[in-house]
Parts: sequence; C-alpha cells; structure tokens
Amino acid sequence: MKRVVAGLAAAVLALTACSTHGPDERPVESSQPNPAPGSGPGPAVAAAGPYPFGTVQQKAPAIANGEVPLVRRITTDKPYVFLTMDDGAVQDPDALKLMQQNATHPVLFLNQKYVKGHEAYFKQILDATGATLGDHTVNHPNLKGKPLEFQRKEICDDADDFQRDLGVRPSIFRPPFGNYDQNTLRAAAACGMRVAVLWTAAVNDGVVQFQAGDKLKPGDIVLMHFRKTFKEDYTAFVERAKKDGLTPVPLADFLG
Repeated sequence: MKRVVAGLAAAVLALTACSTHGPDERPVESSQPNPAPGSGPGPAVAAAGPYPFGTVQQKAPAIANGEVPLVRRITTDKPYVFLTMDDGAVQDPDALKLMQQNATHPVLFLNQKYVKGHEAYFKQILDATGATLGDHTVNHPNLKGKPLEFQRKEICDDADDFQRDLGVRPSIFRPPFGNYDQNTLRAAAACGMRVAVLWTAAVNDGVVQFQAGDKLKPGDIVLMHFRKTFKEDYTAFVERAKKDGLTPVPLADFLG
C-alpha cells in the first residue's frame, strides 16, 4: 500500500508544470552556486538572511560539449529551500506585497507572451523583492523533439525581449513542462544561459506536492505559477517551509 501511495504522489506531481507531461529524468544536482548580482535588476538584496544574499555560495556544473548543465536540486547540508515561479499568465495584484512580507527571493521563469503589456508589473517585483529573472521561452512550447533553430529562437528571443523591456538578460533557463532534449541544452547554451533548472516539489491549489517523501528537504527547488491561486500557493509554500524548518534563499546564489 505504501508503494501505491508513493506512486500516486509522484504521478500528481508530474502534472504540475502546466501540462500532463512531467520533467525528463536526466538532471544533475548542483554541488555548489550562482551569482545573484547581474541575474536580476537592481542592487543585491541586503543581508537579511543566513548569509549576505547576492553572494555566490555554490556553483552549478560548467557548460560541457556546448550544452548547459541540468539541475533539479541543490546539494547542501544547510536548511535552505528554493522557490521558483513560472509563466506569468496571471498578474496577481497582491504578489508584490506577499513577496515583500515573506522574503522568499524566487526565480521568475517568465514567458514573453505573458510579460508583454505587463512589463511594469514584473519589473516592480524584480526590483523590489530580490527576485531573479529566468528564461522560460517566448511562447511556452514543448521543446522536446523540435529542431535546434526553433528551440534557439524561443529561448534567445525571450532573453532578448527581457533585456530590452525589463533591463536585464536572464542566464538561468527552465524548459516548458520540464521537457527537453539535447537540442534544448545546446540552444540554451547558445543563447547565453548557464544552467537549466527543473524542480523537486510543486505547489498547486494551495497544496505542496512532493516527488518523494512527505516534506520539503534541504536543497529542494519548488515550482509554483502565476495563477489565480497565487496567494494560496505562495502561502502554502511559506507555511510548509517554516513547518519543515527551512529558510527560502536565492537559487541564483547557488548556481554561480
């Protein structure tokens, strides 16, 4: 029975990345980090946490054979957890206030098709919360199996548009739906990305879902979205992290 329950939990989590498809299973763990300065607009966040935020704590694996490394979680013995927010489809008016109140320092993996026309909304969040900007493609297609040039255009154009409209060019990438192939990793490297990021837990409809176990663990990367349930999802993450004794810190600091 325990195996059946665990299997059902994993199946539910596989539905979380805006699709019925779960992420491919070939990521590597980061053994150490990523410089926040330059990953997002504005000055580095003040040292209000366990270390001076905006300073490199660990580094992701290096680009090899023209392909960015793929990271699912961070290897750490410290009680840190990492929040990421995808897409940008719903611009919740309370998102800025919530993030300022709780200081979660998320990575925003945004699609240009959702940011367009709402640049001021996302720029304010980036400038005022210590969030990092990430690349999630222009139109959120399933990249797996697509030609290299198609993938390159989706990733590069997203980064180019953000550099023009938000004043910063992202260097951290997340493939839509968590689906990727060798062309994806090559295209990301060609577009100036340093790393591709998946996840180990997700929040949907106010519930934190785990790929393994029944709690968040140090080094977990958590996925949520800009959806109608933003407030419920964000609050669920904050409360779960607190319950599990974890502190949200900038993922960018651990991918340098």
